Amino acid sequence: MTTIPTLLRPLRSILAIPSTSQRSLFAPTIAPRLFLCTSGPLLKSVNFPPRPKPPPEEEIEESFLKGSGPGGQKINKTNSAVQLKHLPSGIVVKCQATRSRSQNRTIARRLLAEKLDNLTLGDQSRSSVVGQVKRKKKASSAKKSRRKYRKLEEGKAGAAGEETLEEEEDVDEEDGEFKEPAQDEGKPNIHNQNE
Repeated sequence: MTTIPTLLRPLRSILAIPSTSQRSLFAPTIAPRLFLCTSGPLLKSVNFPPRPKPPPEEEIEESFLKGSGPGGQKINKTNSAVQLKHLPSGIVVKCQATRSRSQNRTIARRLLAEKLDNLTLGDQSRSSVVGQVKRKKKASSAKKSRRKYRKLEEGKAGAAGEETLEEEEDVDEEDGEFKEPAQDEGKPNIHNQNE
């Protein structure tokens, strides 16, 4: 049986682990930790286009508006909603995601950048590529689900088909009446109780 230090000898030069003779008596002994990946195989990653950068500040007209909707009286009293207008294209974005004006400014700039990216690149924009991947995954999972339930139905239909075949064998073909199954000597006949 090999011990752990024996197994780690080839790794000492890579990990710079001192041997037992090189360790001082006063230094605490710290066991080296090897980090192993215990997860399954890596999933195939999709290279998305980079996130769009917000336009320069000179091209943006910013205004702060009073909010509305849920959030209480604070939303209705303060000017925390942000409205951005991109001057060259005329695109207007309004954001009231949070009660914080600074967070709303950041979110509004991100939304404006995405809208401009969609306008300029069309189907090659990041949001449309991400949407295509999500639709493809959803369609794949729906197809897998349909396949699973179809297989279950075929299994049930096969089992039901076997039961109907057994019942058809019991029907007398000449009379079309139900035939009594063969009766064991020890069991009473439950179908004909008049006897």
